[in-house]
Amino acid sequence: MFISYSTKFPYCFRLNLCVRKSVNGLHNVIPLRFFKNGPGLQSFSNPTSQGLPKKKEVFGKKGPISYKTLLVTAGLSGSLLAFMLYVRKEKEAAIQLERNRALGKAAISGKFNLVDHNGVKKSSDDFLGQWLLVYFGFTHCPDICPDEIEKLVKVVDNLDQMKGVPKVQPLFITVDPDRDSIQSVEKYVKEFSPKLIGLTGNKEQIAEACKNFRVYFSAGPRDQDDDYIVDHTIIVYLINPDGEFVDYYGQNKTSENISAGILLNISKFDQSKHSFWK
Repeated sequence: MFISYSTKFPYCFRLNLCVRKSVNGLHNVIPLRFFKNGPGLQSFSNPTSQGLPKKKEVFGKKGPISYKTLLVTAGLSGSLLAFMLYVRKEKEAAIQLERNRALGKAAISGKFNLVDHNGVKKSSDDFLGQWLLVYFGFTHCPDICPDEIEKLVKVVDNLDQMKGVPKVQPLFITVDPDRDSIQSVEKYVKEFSPKLIGLTGNKEQIAEACKNFRVYFSAGPRDQDDDYIVDHTIIVYLINPDGEFVDYYGQNKTSENISAGILLNISKFDQSKHSFWK
């Protein structure tokens, strides 16, 4: 018995078959993935399907920035900062060095040509390579000069007991050439310390030395015994191994203050010698 196509295949079945043929035809034109991801066509191609679940996103996947990258960046930044601080420190040391050089050469040269208490000619160049503590005074000074020289000797003795600290040579230069002969100076310095070197000379030599150190001195009026007091600058001068003036210490400074100041200047001097900013 002949059954018509419409009777044999119900309407819904024929509609589904038509849609399948249409989809198969579109696969040749548009990528299949496009339709498989579409929820509408999935319902037609598979009426019982509820659609595939969306693909879950995976967290924790490595991106362009990782912990390793952050560590490398932090390391490079730290190195750069350290280098910049080092350069800044070196530059400041160079500036300070130039200031000291200008001060030492222009204002206080520290030059002298005198005779020591043993009668040997001595100039400032003979002491190059040594740290010097220089004090100007006179042997007839009643109290100030002895106090200052004792303090100077105490500083030198304290520094000599410290390991790694270079020797500091104390010098006494008279401002009274008329009375302070070689013999007078020799007797005077031996009362304080065998380390102390006394220097004297004629009026012109003493005047030149005082001028180079910017030391003021003036002899006062003479009494009936032809005795007098010399008014002078009361300062201890620090000279570095290059023969340059670097610091001074007034009467109000204690031996501890002076020792600390010398150690600081020695440290700065050593740093300047190792600096590439020269």
